[in-house]
Amino acid sequence: MLAWLRLVRVFLKVEHASTEHLRRQGLSGAQFDVLAHVGAAEGITQQELADALLVTKGNVCQLLDRMERCGLLVRRQEGRANHLALTEQGRRLFEEVVPAHEALIAEQFSALAPEEQVQLLGLLRKLDRALG
Repeated sequence: MLAWLRLVRVFLKVEHASTEHLRRQGLSGAQFDVLAHVGAAEGITQQELADALLVTKGNVCQLLDRMERCGLLVRRQEGRANHLALTEQGRRLFEEVVPAHEALIAEQFSALAPEEQVQLLGLLRKLDRALG
């Protein structure tokens, strides 16, 4: 029980720092997730994105609508699937925000030595797989 409570406490602290950083960039956490996934895998389908984000295709649709209206991404219909790509504006934002956000998260974990971070990742991965 104590491990669970500590994990929640750490998560909330990192989440708060993350949310504040993204808010200053004009993004929500969900928008950042889309930007990061589409930027890393241009041409990803709307369904693949929904699966990666662990949401339904319908849930991600409204978010994509908003980001498309803001000029950050485009959907290209190919057969029955919508493939996603960042616009030039979206690519610039990706190149600015993603490395800065990665640095913020790395800073949050810097209290752990690199080998401790690897160990933590391994333990969390093991727990994640055990939970299904």
